[in-house]
Amino acid sequence: MISVDEARERILAGLAPTASEIIPLAAAWGRVSAASVTARLTQPPQDVSAMDGYALKASDGPRGAVLDVVGNAPAGHPWHGSLATGQALRLFTGSFVPTGADSILLQEDATRTGARVTVNETAVPGRHIRRAGQDFAYGDVLVPAGKRLTARDIGLIAAGNHPWVSVHRAPRVAILATGDEIALPGEPIPPGGIVSSNSHALAALVRAGGGEAVVLPIAADDRAAIAAAADGAKTCDILVTTGGASVGEHDLIQEALGARGLVVDFWKIAMRPGKPLIHGRLGEIPLLGLPGNPVSSLITAILFLVPALAVLSGLPAAPPPVSQAKLGADLAANDHRADHLRARLTLGADGTPVVTAFGKQDSAMLRMLAESDALILRPPHAPAAAMGTLVPIVRLDTLGL
Repeated sequence: MISVDEARERILAGLAPTASEIIPLAAAWGRVSAASVTARLTQPPQDVSAMDGYALKASDGPRGAVLDVVGNAPAGHPWHGSLATGQALRLFTGSFVPTGADSILLQEDATRTGARVTVNETAVPGRHIRRAGQDFAYGDVLVPAGKRLTARDIGLIAAGNHPWVSVHRAPRVAILATGDEIALPGEPIPPGGIVSSNSHALAALVRAGGGEAVVLPIAADDRAAIAAAADGAKTCDILVTTGGASVGEHDLIQEALGARGLVVDFWKIAMRPGKPLIHGRLGEIPLLGLPGNPVSSLITAILFLVPALAVLSGLPAAPPPVSQAKLGADLAANDHRADHLRARLTLGADGTPVVTAFGKQDSAMLRMLAESDALILRPPHAPAAAMGTLVPIVRLDTLGL
């Protein structure tokens, strides 16, 4: 058996980002930029007023001064003259500041009488003026390549005058559940069978990771059926199977796909839950063979498929982010396998996160995983840990899961 870290390194080492494509900016949220985005204009294009008020020369604006109002210039309707001594121009937020002005007098600091305005607060040079290029200048890099685009990035790219953006194509992930005993939700359940949750859960995880899920029909425990179903992954970037990853009489993934050219890299990891996990290549397609147990399937997907999706999407290779929390209850010593304990998070009296593992850690208890906020990471041979000890955790909310 190999370690979790080595398994992840080997899985990610064989992956490369998908090709780039140009898409409408409105569809780019959550995608990863394939090239840097530079500004196609300067923002603001020239000095603008940050407030409603009057543009004037600060030297003309001591408290009590009375100025002539020479015009009105709402945003989008610039005034093309030049202010002379003793003059003011009525402006609004976003209005261009005219030549000759170096200050904005707030409207609440002024008294307007007809075509004249009285200064009630002394004007200060530069006050309430947004300078040309204050936000960004033409040619500035707004978003670097290799960044997952947020709503904030989308707004910035739009402000830079880009209606389209180059991004990596969303990875296509084929999901193949196997087993005579499983049925999809709502379908007749075979005698002794169960409802399959893996395909739906993994498809949701793929979408959360920025990918496109291609859910293949369930394959029975039959070599030919598994091999034929796997053919549906030929247009995908990675094939994920669930079930049949161990060495039991009905664990047929390696044998069935071996006839299709599967080359196995490894198939056992020193971890709990999820020891039987196959990694290899089916021709040109990377394969992850996850355990069929629903909790094991999801946890191994969090540890290995989520980082794989990031690499395929154009992001750097990295494990799920790890943070620290205090134990809310004692933990026993660990054995030779890395453990991933389902746990709840609360805040202590001092605001420090407190993590408490569920009493039962059965890998068939999907409800407990759904109610978990985090996974407590326990390395192999970790000694017993007392309540209050800081331990590493993976917060599931940070992964969008």
